[in-house]
Amino acid sequence: MPAGGAGMAEDSDLERTEPASQRRLEQARARGQVPRSPELTTFTVLITAGAGLLFLGGPLMHALTQIMRAGLTLDRGGAFDTSQLGVRLFIATADALIGLAPWFVLVAVAAIAASMSVSGWLFSFEALQPDFARLSPMRGLKRIFSLHGLIELGKAVLKAVLIGGVAAWIVWDQRAEIVALANEALQPSLVHLARILGYTFLMVAGALLLVVLVDVPFQLWDHARQLRMTKEEVRQEAKETEGDPQIKARIRSLQREAARRRMMAEVPKADVVVTNPDHYAVALRYAQGRSGAPRVVAKGSMLVAERIMELARGSGVPVLRAPPLARALFVHADLGQEIPSSLYNAVAEVLAWVYQLRRFRSVGGEAPREPSVHVPPGMDPDEGLAGTPA
Repeated sequence: MPAGGAGMAEDSDLERTEPASQRRLEQARARGQVPRSPELTTFTVLITAGAGLLFLGGPLMHALTQIMRAGLTLDRGGAFDTSQLGVRLFIATADALIGLAPWFVLVAVAAIAASMSVSGWLFSFEALQPDFARLSPMRGLKRIFSLHGLIELGKAVLKAVLIGGVAAWIVWDQRAEIVALANEALQPSLVHLARILGYTFLMVAGALLLVVLVDVPFQLWDHARQLRMTKEEVRQEAKETEGDPQIKARIRSLQREAARRRMMAEVPKADVVVTNPDHYAVALRYAQGRSGAPRVVAKGSMLVAERIMELARGSGVPVLRAPPLARALFVHADLGQEIPSSLYNAVAEVLAWVYQLRRFRSVGGEAPREPSVHVPPGMDPDEGLAGTPA
């Protein structure tokens, strides 16, 4: 099993009732703590090695035979030249490695693929660091007599029974052929023996499949069990990853305050503020000569509405009392966005009054009267209610 799980197992399993979070799984993976099945790796390597010998045995035997023949064939000069012994040994070893290279590569690929099949690719230096706590005799005894130790003991007994039973069955089943080897010529008997050994090897290795079918689910379950969390750990991790609720509330409060300050800074730039007047206030701005409809640059209710009206009056921005339009704009128009098309006519009347008011302020004359603005049916949220606030 991967190192590091024993430390977590020290806490009571009765307290660890929650599955591991994604963050905990990632941290364990960074430490090299992932589910691994050594039985799967052993089974895959043995089956691949046996199959490789079965299909590549002929070329491999031919290559090794040629190497041995070349090594034992000496001329008179070479037989008495001791300096050639090391050279010939080096050449024979290199040729043997080259000849066996396909089989070695096949087995190595199988071993890597089997290791990655359960937990994927992982390379961690942290898993290579020494852990002197594992030298503790008490921890060692706890591991031996733990559930994991008992299951490992059960697997070992199962493997011994399987391998021994399958080997004994094959020997008994092949007893006639084994005895017949003594009556065969050398070359045919060697071929016959190789076939019997290959068959026995594959059958014994195949018997480990039952152990693999038990080990892989157990390793996945045991890995998840070791990483289980207590309810307190879940709450603490939530605070660390998502932030303390009080801090988050404070941050949201500061963000709302900053947004409100930015909004209030736009009020002096508005063309008009439409009010309820005691409940809502909406500031509009229209850029003449540009495409698009008037935009809502500020809006608010109650205390915010009072502040908008106060800023507007202090900056000389006209404030128009138009309750239905104020309510419709507050509900249906988003801050920073253009007004809905259904309110174009009503807002156009307001802007016409604003332009007349500007002219009156600049050249004098008769003061324009405030328009009586009406909104389309369904736009005023208080439409039809008795006692609608003015």
